[in-house]
Amino acid sequence: MAIDTSGDLWRGEGFDDLAGFLREYRAGGYAVRQVKEAVCAGCAGRHFNVLADDVEGCVRRVCAGCGETSYVADSADHVQEADLAECACPCGGEEFAVAVGFALRGDGEVRWVSVGLRCLRDGVLGVYADWKIDYSPTAHLLERA
Repeated sequence: MAIDTSGDLWRGEGFDDLAGFLREYRAGGYAVRQVKEAVCAGCAGRHFNVLADDVEGCVRRVCAGCGETSYVADSADHVQEADLAECACPCGGEEFAVAVGFALRGDGEVRWVSVGLRCLRDGVLGVYADWKIDYSPTAHLLERA
């Protein structure tokens, strides 16, 4: 299915729709070059509860299947300063599919991280956090969706 843009909120049905939404979003004005789907390392689940602090650039996801917790990109480095709040869709849903978009510099280093969520209740797409990366090397971030 293509992204449904007919209403106030965009909706999608799968990873491709969420990836397309992240590419369209262009956090910081930069084109997203890579999008990674979040998959639980413990059970291979793809449904998560998500906590985020957009100001500090910190996102933690909790697998809805097994409860395993992990941090997105370099979020673990910022968790001490973060005020994480549970993400919720406007419909009230709190379980999401998660994808992480990476805008890259010309040398392939990560410039910007965008965390996109697709509500599993009604399919609404949103970017709940994005932040600039101002250091290198950054290749390890591409494996931390």
